[in-house]
Amino acid sequence: MVASVLLSRATSTCSLASMACPQAEKAERVAALPYDVYNREEACREVAREPLSFLKIDRAETQFDSSVDTYAPEVYAKAKELLENAIADGTFVKDSDQAYYIYELTMDGRVQTGLVACVSIDDYESNVIKKHENTRADKELDRITHVDTCNAQTGPIFLAYRANVVINGEIDKAKKNPSLYNFVSPDGVRHQVWKISEPQSVEAIRGAFEGISSIYIADGHHRAASAVKVGLKRRAENPQYTGKEEFNYFLSVLFPDEQLKILDYNRVLKDLNGYTEQDFLEKVKEKFTVEESAVQVQPDKQGTFGMYLGKKWYRLTAKPEILSDDPVDGLDVSVLQNALLSPVLGIKDPKTDARIDFVGGIRGIGELERRCETDCVLAFSMYPTSIAQLFAVADAGRLMPPKSTWFEPKLRSGLFIHQI
Repeated sequence: MVASVLLSRATSTCSLASMACPQAEKAERVAALPYDVYNREEACREVAREPLSFLKIDRAETQFDSSVDTYAPEVYAKAKELLENAIADGTFVKDSDQAYYIYELTMDGRVQTGLVACVSIDDYESNVIKKHENTRADKELDRITHVDTCNAQTGPIFLAYRANVVINGEIDKAKKNPSLYNFVSPDGVRHQVWKISEPQSVEAIRGAFEGISSIYIADGHHRAASAVKVGLKRRAENPQYTGKEEFNYFLSVLFPDEQLKILDYNRVLKDLNGYTEQDFLEKVKEKFTVEESAVQVQPDKQGTFGMYLGKKWYRLTAKPEILSDDPVDGLDVSVLQNALLSPVLGIKDPKTDARIDFVGGIRGIGELERRCETDCVLAFSMYPTSIAQLFAVADAGRLMPPKSTWFEPKLRSGLFIHQI
């Protein structure tokens, strides 16, 4: 099977089309980080800081006091009301042009350029769109209710594909035109958007995707699963559906693999499971070669780890007997889990064990030292999982271990709304 990528629709002033985008002068204020990077208190503070933030729609509990449950029916009704009001007052403009968008993010000098499009829920169901992690029913239910109530997908799914010279060429050509949006968000990331509506370019991109056999979810498994389940629900409610209805597709941004970078996802531990520091170090030496380091250890190749213990840094190198060619067991996060965290420290399920926590690489190695000076006693710095490893796991129909990947920069919500 091949991937089917539906055209998104670019901004125009009068249309009954299902895509809506913010007015150019308001885009910077509307654009918001994904709904799930905030807790409720943080979300309320952000909406108070920027009243136009799309977060007030993605997290409409910010419009209520704390006595109202985050998942109460009136919260989702408020999200729908706010979205409809934003379209009615012109903050968002509906769109009819047959076009793709380009969404480019620049962070610390590194550029990644994606194509905004709607992808088929049938491709998701048939595994043309491949997953690498499980989803939680409670998180799915929240977004299912949000999408179904708002009649809109408000957060794009971060997808990846193997780079294609035709698509790259068409994107490069379109970027020579003036951008629709160009702003820097508070976290220092530049966001730029262009439109591809020239029929020859549109068809060239469509044709190129017809030759791509697999697309991969990089980030946004819960949003994708929720959008698909709403689509299936609407099919059941509309048994005469044709497959062309908007609910058959979900909003995504597709990036070529060559431009993507996964950051390290580090581990901190609350205790040594009863071991003294010296006894634990001896257990580590059974599976790893250990070298003390006078400086922080940021691993520079697969199979190496940094360890911070007793205010000292160590460089660990996995011994050959604990390495594997298996796409899952060979991941560094699996090597550490299977050789140390589970058998020595007793961390059987890192998803649920309160004795372990995870620190995204965006926070830097210094954050591991800080945690070990406050609520933890041990930290491991990791070599990042690669995009090729993610693809290999998904191609094998397997799942990544918990907290294997950390993607930056985060796609903004509110720049593209797919109404269903």
